Amino acid sequence: MMPVNAPDAAVKGRGALDGLRVLDMSRVMAGPLAGQVLADLGADVIKIERPGRGDDTREWAPPFVTAQPASPLDDSAYFWTCNRGKRSVVADIATAEGQDLVRHLAAGSDVLIENYKVGSLAKYGLDYASLAEVNPRLVYCSITGFGQTGPYRFRPGYDTVVQGMGGLMSITGNADDMPGGGPRKAGIAVADQMTALYADVAILAALRERDRSGLGQHLDLSLLDVQVAALTNIGIGYLATGNLPRRAGNRLATVYPSDSFRCADGDVMIIVGNDGQFRSFCAALGLEGVAEDPRFARNEARLRHADLLAPLIEQALAPRGLADALALFEAAGVPASPINNLAQVFSDPQVVARGMVREIAREDGHRVRVIGSPIRMSRTPPRNDRPPPRLGEHTKEVMQEAGHVAGEIP
Repeated sequence: MMPVNAPDAAVKGRGALDGLRVLDMSRVMAGPLAGQVLADLGADVIKIERPGRGDDTREWAPPFVTAQPASPLDDSAYFWTCNRGKRSVVADIATAEGQDLVRHLAAGSDVLIENYKVGSLAKYGLDYASLAEVNPRLVYCSITGFGQTGPYRFRPGYDTVVQGMGGLMSITGNADDMPGGGPRKAGIAVADQMTALYADVAILAALRERDRSGLGQHLDLSLLDVQVAALTNIGIGYLATGNLPRRAGNRLATVYPSDSFRCADGDVMIIVGNDGQFRSFCAALGLEGVAEDPRFARNEARLRHADLLAPLIEQALAPRGLADALALFEAAGVPASPINNLAQVFSDPQVVARGMVREIAREDGHRVRVIGSPIRMSRTPPRNDRPPPRLGEHTKEVMQEAGHVAGEIP
């Protein structure tokens, strides 16, 4: 069998989306990340940016990706997060020249991604209805906080606002009566990132449908919609019972033990998925008689008596070293992991073996470490070796390719 990362000679250097042209008119996280995934997979992604300043995140620094930034606008760590592999074109869409350039590029593109406020692009003639007249095959993806319809459609929406409104914060964090209790946001912009991935799924589906119909369409992605969809079993559980879920820290609501515990030199996360695993878990920790105790023998009983079981586990783990505990659980077939900080994550042998840390060379020779794509494909693997563009780096190049005639760069 061919190794997963060994591309077929016939397609070496070509991505799965080779030949696809994407206009990325988005800023910050959700839209740019959707564009970066497409760029990693081989699409030609052209990022349309404001002259002089570009994407907002170009100015969200420090931190920079290097101790010696080549440019304050080009080496923001945040900007590097979701813009690699793209080409940058500057265009002031408030001017007739800038609007003309975007229309010209849209006429020859397959996809357009934008995250302007609802209705903002219509006044420039760059909304879906206007560009569909120029290019009926265009797949036009709008990403907003609350969607193109509904009473909140004109509100600005950011990830943390949506985490709060969409229920995630109400189920994240310790219970109110516990130390550090209260709602908490996730440590990363999960609503933005999930929306980016849903957007790419919708884009690829629309392109597949276009193969049959010959027509593009308007895609309406909302951060709030995505966050509500991501409630999954917790949300369905509420709809089925009407019972509001309580915050439970690191515990799961469906199985127990499923929690973090303190060892002598670090923290371990444990999830025991069934009664057989629980018997193995108790044997590994020397918890004699616990697996046979009616209060703990079945998962449903363990959930009801979790506050009685937890101290027994804590006492058994407290004197043990983390490595010793993990070795015991691995031998017993019990799912467990260390709770790593980022230094430990990026040096973890599995993360290193999977190539999740990549190096990208800048033009000045400096090499920048970045997080690689998690996608593995046997014949057309994604690229991780192209840096984000300098502001306006490809404006003249793209204009010449498109045959756009203009006296000045708009």
